[in-house]
Amino acid sequence: MVESDPSIFTLIIQGNIPCHKVYEDEHVFAFLDINPCSIGHTLVVPKEQSATLDGLSEEASAAVGRVLPRISRAVLAASGATDFNVLQNNGEAAFQSVFHVHFHIIPKHDDGSGLTWPFATTQLDPGEGAILAERIRSHLK
Repeated sequence: MVESDPSIFTLIIQGNIPCHKVYEDEHVFAFLDINPCSIGHTLVVPKEQSATLDGLSEEASAAVGRVLPRISRAVLAASGATDFNVLQNNGEAAFQSVFHVHFHIIPKHDDGSGLTWPFATTQLDPGEGAILAERIRSHLK
């Protein structure tokens, strides 16, 4: 997809592809995932098309941030789940398959359905952590 071509999510937002819409406002569109990890799996998408979160405008990202808690509460109430994950991938190596920013709200049910966490972790070295944190802070100035 060329960045200027409409993504599949843009086509859904425009009504060219059907979906099970659960929310819409001026900046955000949310609908059920057609390949859900669990019952209630919902996608929250900014109407502004950007492949990755770092390319999204502050206005669009703030709009998504404002509605994520509200949509999450509705998904939990409707699905009966009490636990959930919010997942957002950026880039092919990060398992992004649709190159339009989107957040997954994935309820975790008692039957085990939902997102699993198979990832190995390591412990952060305190010295390396201090250096890395300073490098990140320097880019925020």
